[in-house]
Amino acid sequence: MIGLIDYGAGNLNSVRRAFETLGFKNRLITSEEQMDNSLDKLVVPGVGAFGYAVRELKRRGLWPAIKNWLKENRPFLGICLGLQLLFEGSEESPEEPGLGFFIGKCLKLPSVKVPHTGWNEIELSQSDSLFEGIKNREYFYFVHSYAVLDKSDNDKVLALTSYGGNFISAIKQGNIYGVQFHPEKSGPAGLKLLLNWSAKC
Repeated sequence: MIGLIDYGAGNLNSVRRAFETLGFKNRLITSEEQMDNSLDKLVVPGVGAFGYAVRELKRRGLWPAIKNWLKENRPFLGICLGLQLLFEGSEESPEEPGLGFFIGKCLKLPSVKVPHTGWNEIELSQSDSLFEGIKNREYFYFVHSYAVLDKSDNDKVLALTSYGGNFISAIKQGNIYGVQFHPEKSGPAGLKLLLNWSAKC
């Protein structure tokens, strides 16, 4: 069973439909009590502001539950804002610390036009089961104004994308994954990625 964290701002319907299309059972998680042993995997989708997401996850008691999930290295996927929450914080809401699973902070994209909306390609930095059967420089769909800018010494980075400079578009440590793009809105390539994660990661 895949748990989808609901904090009132995620792109939940599209994510749910994508997993259902692939044949994977899922259910919404709105409280800490629902994070029980019936869950095999956890997804934090994201559309919205960093600070709001942190405060709402804390209000619902989900913040410590997610931290414990990460500590136990249980299968996890953060999508868009869900990836950003894995880092130490964001320039968007400097008063709210992130989960701190990865070192670094999200910064506003160094581009004239933000948000970065639409299709862009990803350049794979290393091979991983997440991208099995997906070609290098495949296009995925993005909607964001903040990102974690590339650090070439980060061996956890799986893929980079260029938009006014390089930023991290996929990252992994152990069983914990994050993607800056929206696989649920990325057509066949996005479904393939979600299938890979559900079945192999």
